[in-house]
Amino acid sequence: MLGIACVVGAATLFILQDATIKWLSGEYPLHEIILVRATSAVAVTLCAMRLEGGLRLWRTRRIGLHLARSTLLVTANSTIFLGLAAMSIAEVTSIFFIAPVLITALTALVLREPVGLRGWGAVCVGLAGVVLMLRPGEGTLRLVALFPLAAACCYAVMQILTRRLGTTERASTISFYAQAGFLVASVSMGLVAGDGRFAPDDNLSFAFLLRAWTVPSTADGVLFLGIGALNGVAGYLMSQGYRVSVPAVLAPFEYVALPMSVFWGVLFFGHWPDAVTYAGMALVCGSGLYVLNHERMRRRDG
Repeated sequence: MLGIACVVGAATLFILQDATIKWLSGEYPLHEIILVRATSAVAVTLCAMRLEGGLRLWRTRRIGLHLARSTLLVTANSTIFLGLAAMSIAEVTSIFFIAPVLITALTALVLREPVGLRGWGAVCVGLAGVVLMLRPGEGTLRLVALFPLAAACCYAVMQILTRRLGTTERASTISFYAQAGFLVASVSMGLVAGDGRFAPDDNLSFAFLLRAWTVPSTADGVLFLGIGALNGVAGYLMSQGYRVSVPAVLAPFEYVALPMSVFWGVLFFGHWPDAVTYAGMALVCGSGLYVLNHERMRRRDG
């Protein structure tokens, strides 16, 4: 129950963060937002670290796994935000939610934890839902949709690493190295492209990635800091959830982000999903809920 509560809370906060970043994506570059977000998120993480045993927890003997996880997380975040710049929150979130389906598959293939034939059937249904939302034949949207799809693949592998790290590392330690990865990546990107010389005029996603740094207004500055606080708390909760529980059980609970993405998309941007998106969301969500129910029955009978 602790793992489930952590994942539900994290998913809800992440969607609110995504909506705020989409709101800012028309004026500020991605690496500037990520730098401010990571700085404030590190502060939140250090507070959590003190509560869990002190700042000494930043020390680790598994630095290689931390670096691999941080790289996957930075890549997942970057690609999903590139998708958000050109797509609705509901579309991006729906396509991204192949990730919990992939986590269920990787749980069996990598962690050797049983999923079962029915579980694999649910994985196939979830994949069908994602293919539906990719809209084969609609070239422009299909190319843009590759961003959240790439994010989902990176995220799924990252959570398997989280499960491995969780056997020896605290959630605050895992979160600390993740935010440190964001700091390094955003500073490096700012040094290379912070003057905006590589920014295109005709592509929303890459303009968001390569736009010149801009001093934010007071109101936007508050939003920047709020994004960092949301990310710090959500990152800690997600790390804690996957540290203490089985990924195949937790993954379906991330689907709370689907209705939240529709809500924030309508409230902030007036984006109502169409029938195809709703159908794909239903398949993905239904497959995840089936996996959850099947896992509960298997554990009860076992």
